[in-house]
Amino acid sequence: QVQLVESGGGLVQPGGSLRLSCAGSGLTFSIYSMGWYRQAPGNQRELVARISRGGNTNYADSVKDRFTISRDNAKNTVFLQMNSLKPEDTAVYYCDARYGLEHFWGQGTQVTVSS
Repeated sequence: QVQLVESGGGLVQPGGSLRLSCAGSGLTFSIYSMGWYRQAPGNQRELVARISRGGNTNYADSVKDRFTISRDNAKNTVFLQMNSLKPEDTAVYYCDARYGLEHFWGQGTQVTVSS
């Protein structure tokens, strides 16, 4: 079955960096649009960044110029490089994979930005 497994979350100080990874299995990774979402307590899940199968990217305004999404189809992995982290970036981060009507989610990884 399809699995998306996120890793790389943790506790970081404001201004710091983290790199999240999401490894996919059980799917033809290269044909899927991949995304990163986040959900803070009491908030709805929101899109952070998305990368198409062709490599086109889009970002939430709140993370533009700080976060970078990329993918390595040979490794079935999508990444989210997060720089200049702020306390308001604290959330559970989820990756997703979309192709047509198919839509899969990972289990999430916690990112906490605090001094």
